[in-house]
Amino acid sequence: TLRKPISQSSMADWASKNLNMHTQGIFRRRISISNMLSWNGGSIKKPMLITSNRTIKKEACEMFKLVQSYMGDRQTRMDRNHVALVMVTKCWSMQGLRDELYIQLIRQTTDNMCYRSLAWGWELMAISLAFFSPSPKFQSYLEGYIYRHLDSDEKIAQHIKELVDLKNKKITKSRKKRKQNTEDEGLPISTYAKYCYRKLHKVAVTGGKKGLRKPTVEEIMHARNAILTPSLFGSSLEEIMLRQQDMYPGNKLPWVQTQLSQQVLALGGEQTEGIFRIPGDIDEVNALKLQVDQWRIPNSLSDPNIPASLLKLWYRELEEPVIPQQFYQECISNYENPDAAVAVVQLLPELNRLVLCYLIHFLQIFAQPSNVGRTKMDVNNLAMVMAPNCLRCQSDDPRIIFENTRKEMSFLRMLIVHLDTSFIKGLV
Repeated sequence: TLRKPISQSSMADWASKNLNMHTQGIFRRRISISNMLSWNGGSIKKPMLITSNRTIKKEACEMFKLVQSYMGDRQTRMDRNHVALVMVTKCWSMQGLRDELYIQLIRQTTDNMCYRSLAWGWELMAISLAFFSPSPKFQSYLEGYIYRHLDSDEKIAQHIKELVDLKNKKITKSRKKRKQNTEDEGLPISTYAKYCYRKLHKVAVTGGKKGLRKPTVEEIMHARNAILTPSLFGSSLEEIMLRQQDMYPGNKLPWVQTQLSQQVLALGGEQTEGIFRIPGDIDEVNALKLQVDQWRIPNSLSDPNIPASLLKLWYRELEEPVIPQQFYQECISNYENPDAAVAVVQLLPELNRLVLCYLIHFLQIFAQPSNVGRTKMDVNNLAMVMAPNCLRCQSDDPRIIFENTRKEMSFLRMLIVHLDTSFIKGLV
């Protein structure tokens, strides 16, 4: 659901308070806000945003050159993947640079006369959102900017044409050059904007890439590919099934769900103390996530906590939870009634029902007394760690969230104890 973004006047007000106004000419005249936020072919001598941090001041000017290099507006010896890697790594390591990068991208994708450069600027924004979020202070501004481009392809094409015509009146250009500027190259801008809008909302909640291992070129390429090819993580169940249709046309369940579940068992997860409670090494989980998104499960895995952590992440990041939102109230209303809890499962859409039953069947293996003795994870513990990945409370009231958390756990416990999942054996 698209939220109503902040108004244009609120965005202008934010800019007037936070932009580090630049000057030009021998009389150091201040540049207007509109010029500050319009494409610039030259360099900048100070950051776009007000800061007192000396390191940020220096890095911001260098980063602007990297943004121009990625967008094809400045020559560089590095390929675009490595330009993006340098930028993303700087911002991922230095939190104070993140808003600066996003405001620079807003500038370079505004009044840009070259469609290819414009598309690459939006592409870089999409890649960046895979690794880090803007600050809460800047998020609403960025959201408002992206929102205004969700359905703007005709306006953008017309605007570029007007800008080029205006420039051609001042400077005579060859027909070939003029064609290059107006020619559509790559995806429509609305495609990037829609992707960025969804990604911004997700990264604001998840916080982006975690761990100590720095971003890699493979992760940069994966983030770019995700614009057109939805990831197996963070998509809807329907999208995931559609994506696997060519490779596994006969499968009734998401490949990622069954493969990661089987990996946990293959590595002895049902005999591992603290399974699902003790997180796997975050860098190894990230590395496995990258490979799973390419339909690969490495043979080198040895710690069952790695696939177990990734499996939890997959459930948690689904665009809509396994138990869809319209059934949430019914679940927490029947958290003490076994028959009513089981009845809710039968009401779910077929795909959600199968995915949930597979998960419950999987958890029932761990709930067996012979395994609980080794894992120290009884049915209550299993319900506690898995309930937040299946049910999502929409309330912002801490008291309601706290009260519902207990009911969510109890509802999932009812399913682990009472739901008959024997039909799921052998289903893939």
